[in-house]
Amino acid sequence: MVCTRSDTRPGCDVHVGLPHRPGSGEEGDNGGQDGDGKCHDPSGKEIPCERDGGWAGSDGCYYKPVDLSPELIGNLGGQPDGEGGWYQQVCYGPDGQANTGFGGPVWIAGAAPVVSPEVLARQARSKLELPEVVIELNPPGDQLRYLPVWMALDRRSWTTESATASVPGVSVTATARPVKVTWSMGDGSDVTCAGPGTPWTPGIDPEKPSPDCGHTYRAPGVFTVTATVEWEVTWAGAGQSGTVPGLTTTGQVQARVQESKTLINR
Repeated sequence: MVCTRSDTRPGCDVHVGLPHRPGSGEEGDNGGQDGDGKCHDPSGKEIPCERDGGWAGSDGCYYKPVDLSPELIGNLGGQPDGEGGWYQQVCYGPDGQANTGFGGPVWIAGAAPVVSPEVLARQARSKLELPEVVIELNPPGDQLRYLPVWMALDRRSWTTESATASVPGVSVTATARPVKVTWSMGDGSDVTCAGPGTPWTPGIDPEKPSPDCGHTYRAPGVFTVTATVEWEVTWAGAGQSGTVPGLTTTGQVQARVQESKTLINR
């Protein structure tokens, strides 16, 4: 194995010694490799320089760069400050089997960060700030039994939002777009609409149903109306693109439905 001063493999000279004692950065600190180009464990026994995709370190363990999710990084105590990278550490016993209780993701200071666009996409997704769901039931005020209710969201509740996550040299933007809203009307009915709905305006026949998002109550009472907006999240960056799991936002209002004896123009 030939190492250079910019080599990111933990078996090379300028980046890694023991995982808890990173390489000093001085020439001669060769990780698990000696001057003869061979790799040895701390006892001096020759070991393969590469194993299962990982490179030997001076502690005799093997290290392979890995992408970690933001959740796992948080469980490991968070992203350390300064330059470095996450590596999967695997240590083998004399029998050739991986030792239990050793290994796992470790941070190697000074190693080049290894972050895929997909990981940055998840980080960007976590930064998205979606708008509050503001419900408009029309006509305004109390609703009447058997008369159509027009359901709509405030236009500020139905926008496209973006957020960006970056590391040196790589930047990824996640974009959230609302794709549908599911209305739970409180009377056992659910209505799914492909858009934010059309607000009712004075002058429209009160018996006319909404053109795209409406409901008619069949009984009087007070009902909790819940609107759940589903967001599609896509990402783009580093010459790549894709999707990540979507998001939802929710809003609620109370609707009071009265008995209608006669038709009242509103």
